[in-house]
Amino acid sequence: MKKSSLRFSNSILQFALLLLLFTSCKKTTETYNTPQLNDYYPLQTGKYITYQLDSLVYYNFGTTDSISHNQVKYVVDSLLTDNSGRPAYRIYKYYRKSSNDSWIPVASMWAINEGNKIEFIEDNLTYIKLVLPIQNDKTWKGNINLQNYISNNPDHAYLSDWDYYYSNVGESLLINGFNLDNTITINQRDDISGIPDNPDAYSEINFAQEKYAKGIGMIYKKFLHKEYQPDNNGGGAVQDGSYGVTYTMIDHN
Repeated sequence: MKKSSLRFSNSILQFALLLLLFTSCKKTTETYNTPQLNDYYPLQTGKYITYQLDSLVYYNFGTTDSISHNQVKYVVDSLLTDNSGRPAYRIYKYYRKSSNDSWIPVASMWAINEGNKIEFIEDNLTYIKLVLPIQNDKTWKGNINLQNYISNNPDHAYLSDWDYYYSNVGESLLINGFNLDNTITINQRDDISGIPDNPDAYSEINFAQEKYAKGIGMIYKKFLHKEYQPDNNGGGAVQDGSYGVTYTMIDHN
């Protein structure tokens, strides 16, 4: 009776040791769902986003302004290669005044996912739109590739040395009736020089911001460059080259 109990106890002990050995040898891996560039900047043939475009323009020698309302659509056309031989998606830009009008092609652009950043090429100017890691307060020089252009076009010096940074990563957002569960904000520029409220003082405003939604792409963009120069007669005017645009998504696939 005692030998039987001893054998049973030994069997239990051996089983426990084997179980402990198996557990200690088993590899445990943890996965982290870190945001990727494709999450917020999906590139695939046929994808499109349509925007309401509100454009601020100045006329009458910079003494008057008005806002026009139109529609713009970005359509990813196909995967090709750029001048450097990199895989690049060509994007066509279409324009119309309202939903009652036909789309008119107006430009082609390029988007390149290099693995650690997204480059966007428009009018032969390259912007770094997104970088890794996608996390709050991550900064980068989004306009660094514009330096040669700025050197040859001093009127565009306001585009120099912009520090882009992420904020509100993962934020839920309501944009034009779309409930978006996961968005990011890219703050590109928010700079004021002089005294904009004083018509007798020089001032310059530069503001740029974009928002992206997971699985969709850019859902919102606001840009303003306004340079005001007073004169010697108690007046003044907004300088040539000043303008503003706001893109707000109204449709996507």
